[in-house]
Amino acid sequence: MVRAIVAGAAGRMGARIIHMISASKEVVLTAAFERPGHVAVNQDAGLVAGLGKLGIRVAGSLAEVVKEGDVLIDFTQADATLDNAGVAASNGLALVIGTTGIAGKALDELKELLKGCRCVMSPNMSVGVNVMFRIAEEMAEILGKDYDMEILEVHHRFKKDAPSGTAMRLAQILAAATKRSLDAVAVYERKGMIGERKEEEIGIQTWRGGDITGEHTVMFGGIGERLELIHRAHNRDNFARGALKAAAWIVGRSPGFYDMQDVLGLR
Repeated sequence: MVRAIVAGAAGRMGARIIHMISASKEVVLTAAFERPGHVAVNQDAGLVAGLGKLGIRVAGSLAEVVKEGDVLIDFTQADATLDNAGVAASNGLALVIGTTGIAGKALDELKELLKGCRCVMSPNMSVGVNVMFRIAEEMAEILGKDYDMEILEVHHRFKKDAPSGTAMRLAQILAAATKRSLDAVAVYERKGMIGERKEEEIGIQTWRGGDITGEHTVMFGGIGERLELIHRAHNRDNFARGALKAAAWIVGRSPGFYDMQDVLGLR
């Protein structure tokens, strides 16, 4: 059994990951932690997740429990993930990172921290979304020169980053498949007399509301027809389930920076 440490044990994703681990035949929970001063620190991780007692205390930092696991599962926030990555790297811990909003200099810093480590990082751990990534690439290669490409992402009102990491990954895939620079062609907002849509544009639009877990649509709009590729998440369990697949997979791998395409054998 792979021994897992869960970051952000009291968060929405942390709690669901703990739930999914409790039913797993490949992964066992050996430690969990929250940020220092959080109300959940020193409570039982099972009670915090709504499972009942597990006999595992929620620690106040990764440093307290880093020797107790084989892999860290982290779905927290960008700054916390960077801090946790440094501790994990120093102790030879494998990582599964589902935190969104890590890009640019922060992503470069993370990769530098994790040189020589084993890490799976993906903006979306869902099996369905990762199949969507693969199909979107193939559709863009076939249709991209003649069809307009637009992405719409919809999430709950509590989500802090926009566009979602999944939407940005889809945009990167579409741009690469059609040999475009995403920085040059991405359009995140339209207002006023903006003129006709440019052929090379990739639109990335964001909606927020209620408790929507997550929806992503890729539209290929042609003259006389359109094709839409849609993924709707019904709850967070599919993300947690993918994270456990990644945790079980990464522990036995050679050092490297992987994603869910590698875990699922889609590359």
